[in-house]
Amino acid sequence: MTNLYLRRLLTGQSLGSVIGVCAMLLLFTFIDFKGWWNIQSLVNVLQFSAILGLLAMGLALVIIAREIDLSVGSVYGLTGVSFVTLEPLLGVPLSFVAAMSLAALVGLLQGLAVVRLKLPSMIVTLGGLFTVRGIIYVWTGGTVSTFSAEARTHWLTHLFGGQLLGMPAVVWWTLLVALLLSALLLLTRFGNHLLATGGEPDSAESRGVRTDHVKLATFVLCSMLAGLSGIITLCDNPQTHVTLGELMELEAIAAAVIGGCLLTGGRGSLVGALLGTFIVVSVRYELIALGAPSSWYMTFVGAVLIAAVVFNQYLANKINRSL
Repeated sequence: MTNLYLRRLLTGQSLGSVIGVCAMLLLFTFIDFKGWWNIQSLVNVLQFSAILGLLAMGLALVIIAREIDLSVGSVYGLTGVSFVTLEPLLGVPLSFVAAMSLAALVGLLQGLAVVRLKLPSMIVTLGGLFTVRGIIYVWTGGTVSTFSAEARTHWLTHLFGGQLLGMPAVVWWTLLVALLLSALLLLTRFGNHLLATGGEPDSAESRGVRTDHVKLATFVLCSMLAGLSGIITLCDNPQTHVTLGELMELEAIAAAVIGGCLLTGGRGSLVGALLGTFIVVSVRYELIALGAPSSWYMTFVGAVLIAAVVFNQYLANKINRSL
C-alpha cells in the first residue's frame, strides 16, 4: 500500500511540487543553513503552511471539478470575525457552530448560482469576494472586538489553537483533514465522481453522475475549510481585524496550482496542494529572513505559478498519451 502511494505521488500530478520542495530545501541549505534549519523557523513555516493549506486543499477540490473559488480569503475573514463577534452572545462552542454554518451557507449559495443558474464560477465567486468583505465591514463597523479572557481559556479554543507534541495544533488538524480528504478523493465513489466531473463532464453525466451535486459539495467543502482555517487562526492568536484574510485566495490558488491542480479540471492532488503551500510560505519566510524586498516574493510566486501551469499541462498530456 505504501509503495503504491509513493508510486502515485512520484508519477502523478504532485511530481512538480515534490521536485520543487526538494530543490527549495537544497537551495536554502546552501544560502542560509543556520537560519533555515532550526526548530523555530521550521515550526513557524509549518504553522503558516497549515493555515494556508486548508484553503489550498478546498480550492484543489473545486479546481478538480473544473471550477474556481475566489472568495475563500473573504470567507476566511468572515468566519473568523463572526466567531469572535458572536462568542459573547453564544459562547465558544455555539459561536463555532454558527460561524462554520455561515461559511457553509456562503459556499452553498455560490454553488447554487454556478450549478443552477449556470453562471461562471469566476464571476460568482469574485462577486462573493467583494460581497462577503463588504458584509464584514457593515457588520463590524470597521472594528472587531477580541476574545474575552474566559474564551481564551476555553477547552475548544485550546483544542484548535494550542500546542500538541511540540507543534501548533493547526498542523495536526491540517494533516487530519488532508488524510480524510485524500481518502474521500481516492477511495470513495464521490472521489471518482469528482474526477469524472472535472475531466469528462458529458461522459460522467451520461453514466448517471450528478455533476451538479458534486460541484455543489465542493463549493460547500471549500468554504468550510476556509472558515475552519479562520477560526483556528484566531484560536491561536485572538487578535483580529476587518482585513483578515485579504489576498489569501491568491496565495491559496497559487499553492494549489503549484501542487499539481490543472485549471482545466479532472486532475489534482491534495498532497500536492499542501506541498505547494509549503513552497509558497517557505519562500516568503526565507525572503523576509534575508531582508529581501517584498517585490521579490511576488515575482517568485508569479514565475513559479507560470512554470507550474506549463509543467502540469505537460505531465497531463504525457499521462494521457500513455493511457
